[in-house]
Amino acid sequence: MRHARVAVGLLAAAALACGKPQPAPDQTAPPTAPPESEAPVALNGDSPIGYPPALFDQKVEGDVVLRLFVDSTGRLVAESTRVGESSGYPALDSAALAGAAQLRFAPAKRRGIPIATAFLQPIEFRHPEGAALRGGGGP
Repeated sequence: MRHARVAVGLLAAAALACGKPQPAPDQTAPPTAPPESEAPVALNGDSPIGYPPALFDQKVEGDVVLRLFVDSTGRLVAESTRVGESSGYPALDSAALAGAAQLRFAPAKRRGIPIATAFLQPIEFRHPEGAALRGGGGP
């Protein structure tokens, strides 16, 4: 089965405030407090989201943004999963929703304490030959 790519990182953590970038750790500095907030982290090695075969065969590509909610243990609350931004292809949107239940996450944290949070997760459907179709032309 062909799989969609789950984009690395999270678009936004709706329940978490954006913090300032943390400076690189100093080897000689004493330990610091945990960051104010940390977004959930995807744990799946490979995406469980399948590329719809008919669209794969047609080399149709698209991006879906899912709105997800994970509890303080990192468990996805499946009934809260929604399409936040459509790809424009209902079959891609449906595939993203169907596979989302198998996504696994480490929970979000606030001051080092796991918390429940809603966030946006991009799902990319990319065909291996898609770049050649989009790129066209030579050097």
